[in-house]
Amino acid sequence: MKFNFLLAAATLLFLPLLGQASTDLKEVESSKVCMVNDTYFGRAQIPVIVSENTYYGCCENCKKTLKTSQTSRQAIDPVSKKAVDKSKAIIGALPDGKVFYFESRSNLKKYKNK
Repeated sequence: MKFNFLLAAATLLFLPLLGQASTDLKEVESSKVCMVNDTYFGRAQIPVIVSENTYYGCCENCKKTLKTSQTSRQAIDPVSKKAVDKSKAIIGALPDGKVFYFESRSNLKKYKNK
């Protein structure tokens, strides 16, 4: 039963990526990304300042989450597998709005060209 749960969770996590090549990834402005939902909206989001770093959320709940949850302000670079502060990351978005956070532009390019 545990295996079925893990398989279902993995399917839900990766299902949105099916049919979308990493070559479709484009660098986007952090101010247009909800960093809680990890979604590119293409319009300005609400800035949230935490310890002199600026994060962005799409609503009041996301503002609260960014202020109170350190994990919401971090991501894992899919190339280096290192933790990245979302306020300092290079952000790439797929056409459906799903974003990835990178510690450098070179990692974004590596990911895009894989």
